[in-house]
Order: sequence, then structure tokens, then C-alpha cells
Amino acid sequence: MNKILLLEDDILLGETLVDLLEDDGYEVHHFPNGQDALDATFDKKFDLYILDINVPQIDGLTLLKELREAEDNTPAVYLTSHQEKDKLMQGFQNGCDDFIKKPFDNDELLVRISSILKRTMPAKKSECIDKLCHDEVHKRILYNNEELDLSKKEYQLLLLLMKHVNSTVPKELILDELWSIGEGGSDGALRVYINRIKQLLPDVNIQNIRAVGYKLVL
Repeated sequence: MNKILLLEDDILLGETLVDLLEDDGYEVHHFPNGQDALDATFDKKFDLYILDINVPQIDGLTLLKELREAEDNTPAVYLTSHQEKDKLMQGFQNGCDDFIKKPFDNDELLVRISSILKRTMPAKKSECIDKLCHDEVHKRILYNNEELDLSKKEYQLLLLLMKHVNSTVPKELILDELWSIGEGGSDGALRVYINRIKQLLPDVNIQNIRAVGYKLVL
């Protein structure tokens, strides 16, 4: 299911769009101002941004410019009543993929969104080991089709264990993979991440091979 971030300060229109998009099979997260939308991009990975321009706190043009400067290349569509040529030019210069003008036809909106997603999204590559799946495209790990809430190092650690499933991964190898020389990884820090993963996956067997390393047993 594709995740869409919707930035729209007109609450009634926003709710209408959420219903329309969800009925078409999308997962939609609606935000009425640019700051909340920007914050959400740090917490979640989206497949498409649908952005109004004139919204509170951070306008849609500035928001997309900041995202592109942060190397966020998620496809973006402006849904706006603006007709001015300079606004359209600025939007494309800031990295948008399309403009859809209000008022819009619902069917046209859905077709154009589908077209953008098909054009911009690579084929998803995933590798599954039992109920654990690694989504290589979005750099995430799912269990029972639910995305795990992992920090960067937790993600790297679990992926390493998955790659060596049913084999012991030496602690030295894990420390080398997760920490650079200047970061100073330790056995204690590693145990913290192992325990965190065990809490997220209580039904998965991760064994501590004393004085050697850790093993994911499936």
C-alpha cells in the first residue's frame, strides 16, 4: 500500500481527499500546516507528497525546496488554485513532478497520481525469511507484513542477523559493521540493541552464543 503525505489546510477538502484516496487503496496522512508535514517526513517514509501551496507555518513551495535540499526525492504533486506562471515555474524548479489545479476532477487526480507512482517507483525488491521481510527499496524490515520501528543501528543489526540466519554472527563482525572506528561500539551497546530487537520480536529466537556472538534461529 502506497503511503501519501497530504498537505492541505482546508480541513473539509482534506477530509474529502483522504476519503477519495483511501477508497482507491492508498494510506493517507493529512497535515494542515507545513511544519507538521515536514516533521512527519523524518518519522515516516512516504511514496508521494501532495502539497497545497498557501498553508500555515511553512508554505508548500518552501517545504518541497527544503526536502529536496535534504536529498529527499520522493515524488511530489502540487494541488493548488494558483494560476500564476511564476508560481508554476518555482514549483518545478523546487523539484515537483506535476501541478494539479483546483477545482479538479476526481478521476483525473487518481489517474495522474497512479501514473506518477508507476513512473517514479522502482520495482520493489524484498527478501523474506519466514515472517521477516527486508524491503530493500525503502530500507525497512517487516514482520507479519507490519513495518518494524527500528533505529538505523537496529535495522543494520537485524539485517545482518537475517543475512546469516541460523549461523552465529561474531560480535567482532557486528561491531565492525555497526560502528565506525571513532564511534566506539561496545558489547554493552550491542546488548542494548539486541534486547530492543527482542522486545519488538518476542516470537523470534535470537540466541546469545556466549563469548562468540548472536544467532537468529528460524
